[in-house]
Amino acid sequence: MASTALTTSSPRPTLPSLRLRLRPFKSQTLLHSPPSTSTTLNLTLKRNRFIPSPLISSHPKPPLTLVKASSSSSSSIPSPSPPPKPYQGAAIKPLLASIVTGLILWFVPVPAGVSPNAWHLLAIFLATIVGIITQPLPLGAVAILGLGVSVLTKTLPFAAAFSGFGDPIPWLICLAFFFAKGFIKTGLGNRVAYQFVSLFGSSSLGLGYSLVFSEALLAPAIPSVSARAGGIFLPLVKSLCVACGSNAGDGTEERLGSWLMLTCFQTSVISSAMFLTAMAANPLCATLTQSSINQTIGWLDWAKAGIVPGLASLVLVPLILYVIYPPTLKSSPDAPKLAREKLKTMGPMTGHEKIMTATLFLTVGLWVFGGLLNIDAVTAAILGLSVLLVTGVVTWKECLGEGVAWDTLTWFAALIAMAGYLNKYGLISWFSQTVVKFVGGLGLSWQLSFGILVLLYFYSHYFFASGAAHIGAMFTAFLSVATALGTPPFFGAMVLSFLSNLMGGLTHYGIGSAPVFYGANYVPLAKWWGYGFLISIVNIIIWLGLGGVWWKFIGLW
Repeated sequence: MASTALTTSSPRPTLPSLRLRLRPFKSQTLLHSPPSTSTTLNLTLKRNRFIPSPLISSHPKPPLTLVKASSSSSSSIPSPSPPPKPYQGAAIKPLLASIVTGLILWFVPVPAGVSPNAWHLLAIFLATIVGIITQPLPLGAVAILGLGVSVLTKTLPFAAAFSGFGDPIPWLICLAFFFAKGFIKTGLGNRVAYQFVSLFGSSSLGLGYSLVFSEALLAPAIPSVSARAGGIFLPLVKSLCVACGSNAGDGTEERLGSWLMLTCFQTSVISSAMFLTAMAANPLCATLTQSSINQTIGWLDWAKAGIVPGLASLVLVPLILYVIYPPTLKSSPDAPKLAREKLKTMGPMTGHEKIMTATLFLTVGLWVFGGLLNIDAVTAAILGLSVLLVTGVVTWKECLGEGVAWDTLTWFAALIAMAGYLNKYGLISWFSQTVVKFVGGLGLSWQLSFGILVLLYFYSHYFFASGAAHIGAMFTAFLSVATALGTPPFFGAMVLSFLSNLMGGLTHYGIGSAPVFYGANYVPLAKWWGYGFLISIVNIIIWLGLGGVWWKFIGLW
């Protein structure tokens, strides 16, 4: 048995130290030191426990701030272990789901008429799509894994696997994120957003409709939905969300941003279908129509056929989304007044705002009139970004920090490459011919046969990351079969042309505006796909139902 005496002394005004003294003793009684100028606390060690003794002091205790102990006593106290690092690898179950999907399809017997390379690429493509849906890793990482497997298995050579990075559309989308950065950083986005709120901000629905119809008015003049959605409207929508207190990643997404992002995306698909010059791939439909049935689709022909179902969709789709995916902020009667106060507080435009405005007008002008000057949309966007970099409105370091932009570039380019080689390897042609033979052998009326054909054409877009790729692969085959089954040729061409835009709303990669709005991170992927499927049904009913009646009235069939 041992007793430990802890003694403090205070002969000086400086703070005292502690001495640790250990001495043996034979009795279990508590020892008391005689009164002195020191204060002693005695402890008895009994059965491995310290028992405090009464405190005896003849003088007041001085303050105690510093303790010194021998190294032998401190070494017996274990140091706390560092917390374990969180797991940063892939989520196991989603990863297994992706791998199993690919393996099952890989070992399924290859159908007649399909090359082994094409079938194996389909297995890798579908496994990548499952990975993108379930997200065992970030989307860009999933896409890189898919490309790696395609190269490792010799399904694609390296140059082919990474050929999508040479496609202009992913780069245009990436550049759109950089424009959005400048739009918001300079404060121009907030200024324009407050202007919108001051005019239409008393209700979320009114705010949404103002954006929807503004975008539709620009659609005939800007032939790139990627540029229109990403370069002009994404920054504006982001600024409006922030102005209304709805930010990505902090739990306020559904206050306004989720509904507004999804609404603006789905309506960008509709406005692209309304005009021949609203989407880059629409002239391809007109060209293939000319070569297939020797009939020309003019700008007025397209606009006249698309205006009635298009306007109906622009009115109904935001309202339907407002009901099934509503924002929590519905009415804000004080918002216009507050927005006007914010504009007064902001004062006149800054120099960087003026540069951003001029650059935006320059870029949009080149998007509208670039065809006359032989300047494509990506070149115009690069020129605009160059102005922003040279003037310091946006820095390259800020561009490098836009992780969502680079992630989107990676996964979208990967899907474009794989989908493009599915077509080059002949899989899409085999699929089209198989569908055509099946539908033609059913012996149905041309209306029912055409209905089956358009549904298959529409929902096969899950396998495409580009409207132009889908049109080039399947438009001619489906139009030829529809015509052979009795469908009025010009009517069939127009319907397939409209659907070639509307089908882009199915996924977050199906059309150029999809990665831009999805990349804002306001809408989870499962909801993006789920609501995309629901709105596709709404659009098909409107365009084939109301549109069919309108097309009958104008003599299209």
